Amino acid sequence: MSDTGTLPLFPLHSVLLPGAAIGLRVFERRYLDMLRGNSRDGTGFGVCLILQGEEVGAAAVPAAFGVDVRVEDFDMGADGVLQLRLRGMRRFHVERTRVRDNGLVVADVSWCLPDSDDELRPQHALLGTLLQHIIEQAGSEYAPASPVQLDQAAWVGWQLAQLLPLEESQRLQLLQLDDPHERLQRLLGWMP
Repeated sequence: MSDTGTLPLFPLHSVLLPGAAIGLRVFERRYLDMLRGNSRDGTGFGVCLILQGEEVGAAAVPAAFGVDVRVEDFDMGADGVLQLRLRGMRRFHVERTRVRDNGLVVADVSWCLPDSDDELRPQHALLGTLLQHIIEQAGSEYAPASPVQLDQAAWVGWQLAQLLPLEESQRLQLLQLDDPHERLQRLLGWMP
């Protein structure tokens, strides 16, 4: 783990992974206020899996790991609800949380170190091949920016974690691992 920071959290019933995208409808005042403040201050927010509670209403209990996000696109839906497209960026570990008067959960976080650019190890080569076949079926949205990425342990692991039919608890386990090779080994162990 490296440096620390403070982030407002948007707890969800799904795990957002580094590099993955998710659509989000924002209508609660606490999150609209958060986004307004983020826009004004040039700050961001984090997304964590909900361990206890719901996405709306009372403040939910977030998982201890999450990712900060980049807003890639936004629009106002026909129903007047703000729609965001988010992309997961850096992983963080939640050290402590507090709930503001408006119900917004704010966390003190430690930023996880970035993944290394290690190549796939021979025992994980099958996972690179599997990912290539999944991408051919899933479409160009998931295609690597460069063919070299299909040989990078971290990129292959995160893409598989996003595309395979995993439980959210399994994705959270992967998010908590610092070693990309350990993530791949865990994925391999979950294969039927």
